[in-house]
Amino acid sequence: MDSIPPQTPEPVEFRIARPEEAPAVAGIINAAFRKAESFFVERNRIDLETVHSLMGKGNFLVAGEPPVLNGCVYVEIRGMRAYLGLLSVDPAQQNRGLGSLLMKAAEGYCARAGCNFVDLQIVNLRQELPSFYRSRGYVEQGTAPFPAEIKTKIPCHFIRMSKPLLR
Repeated sequence: MDSIPPQTPEPVEFRIARPEEAPAVAGIINAAFRKAESFFVERNRIDLETVHSLMGKGNFLVAGEPPVLNGCVYVEIRGMRAYLGLLSVDPAQQNRGLGSLLMKAAEGYCARAGCNFVDLQIVNLRQELPSFYRSRGYVEQGTAPFPAEIKTKIPCHFIRMSKPLLR
């Protein structure tokens, strides 16, 4: 018997997270990163204070309505470039295409803001990520050190990637 892969419920709408949703944003990020990164780091990926700080510099695009968020991605406009990070999907909702839809929404947001490029960085130990981003047009641009204050079980670093946006 063939199995049919789960599908993302349609339609999926994305919106900018409101400040009062910061706890839900932190929760979805920590749940997603705990599942993906516990093999090399034992800590929450983000705290509430950092979410509030990021909300002051950029925006979290979210899917879902409180109290349940299914996914989010952080976008910060930096002139003609944008930074994208913290792509997170609720572990119960993963492998249904929501991450790809969040990426598309974030890139559209950046293009509408007038950006020519989107930059991101991934941890080199997450072997599934380079192909995920390469398939979306991102190209490696170098490396950056992992924050020294974060204790890891395995040495690691960031891979920096970038993509030109078509407008």
